[in-house]
Amino acid sequence: QVQLVESGGGLVQPGGSLRLSCAASGITFSIYTIDWYRQAPGKQRALVATITSDGSTNYAEPVKGRFTISRDNAKNTVYLQINNLTPEDTAVYYCNAKRRSASIWLNYWGQGTQVTVSS
Repeated sequence: QVQLVESGGGLVQPGGSLRLSCAASGITFSIYTIDWYRQAPGKQRALVATITSDGSTNYAEPVKGRFTISRDNAKNTVYLQINNLTPEDTAVYYCNAKRRSASIWLNYWGQGTQVTVSS
């Protein structure tokens, strides 16, 4: 059974930092690309950061310079370090594990973790 469990969210003041974690089980974690998405109230889910199996990273333009994605394959965990938080970062953050198998994509989602930025 595949599970992705996000943690690390919470209430933080503007300018603060958080580190989100996404712990995976039931998959060969190291061969998966991991994405972090976020969904703000009333908005569509949006991709914010990606890390591939070889460690390459990519970020959405609004978060470049403030978000850092990393992975620890020994712990089957991906992290999202978020610095200089603003109220616009308030959202539920989800991780997604994906890989291509033959002609299909395998996709797994976590349940999300809430990040609220407010003074």
